[in-house]
Amino acid sequence: MKILLTGKHGQVGSALLRVLGRAGEVIAWGRSDLDLLDLKSIPEKMRKLRPAVIVNAAAYTAVDRAERERELAFAVNAEAVRALAAEARKLDALLVHFSTDYVFDGEKATPYVESDAPNPINVYGASKLAGERAIAESGCRHVIFRTGWVYSASGRNFVRAILAAAREKPELHVVNDQRGAPTAADAIAEAVAKIIASNGLKTLASGLYHLSAGGETTWYGFAKEILQRKGIAVPVVPATSDQYPAAAKRPRNSLLDSGLLRRTFGVALADWRGPLAAVLDAIH
Repeated sequence: MKILLTGKHGQVGSALLRVLGRAGEVIAWGRSDLDLLDLKSIPEKMRKLRPAVIVNAAAYTAVDRAERERELAFAVNAEAVRALAAEARKLDALLVHFSTDYVFDGEKATPYVESDAPNPINVYGASKLAGERAIAESGCRHVIFRTGWVYSASGRNFVRAILAAAREKPELHVVNDQRGAPTAADAIAEAVAKIIASNGLKTLASGLYHLSAGGETTWYGFAKEILQRKGIAVPVVPATSDQYPAAAKRPRNSLLDSGLLRRTFGVALADWRGPLAAVLDAIH
């Protein structure tokens, strides 16, 4: 089985590159191999390769910058995805795609399920929702995984930002009124590889699934856990979102209920604290 992986240099993409080989022959592309802004090149390259599975881990993820780069965010997260989905249908390939908790407004008190109505409050979330809908409208066979609060030992993410800040500042002020479940890129990759490898591609029903770590915390709680495990004694002070406004609004509740994933595929991610130790050990 030939698997095309896009976005091989991103957090989830690089994690997938390490494990997808269990499911088939992997061809991994980065931006230099496939420019998602060049829509005309997508059909040509897809038809030449003819993959059985397209795992799209490429995305525009600069949440705050997207507020002033709306066209670029939608070009990558929606229009390029629409082109990938169209080719997946023509090739009868399975499209595996990643979306985000930011498709929701965060006003719900409990974790979001797949049937909850999306209502993004920032451009990034709106662009990812447009990508989801483009896939559904294309008629291609697809599996969309929504996740959030992703981190790894490389790339730009909260864990690395907190460790860098702790080296430079006498104390850290971190938002304590946004809830979520930090989810390791490696855990996402392991789950997706298992699902692809253990399910017949022709019988794998199209669908949308939440793929998130168990448990919950806040950014403040996450920061405390990171520094405690690293033995760093820099104080962490709780703050409100209003005290540290960003260009893009964030949902107050980013919790995703992954029950449907567990019931459908028998896959469940562990509590968010579990994978953190390995990631911290890999950061020097």
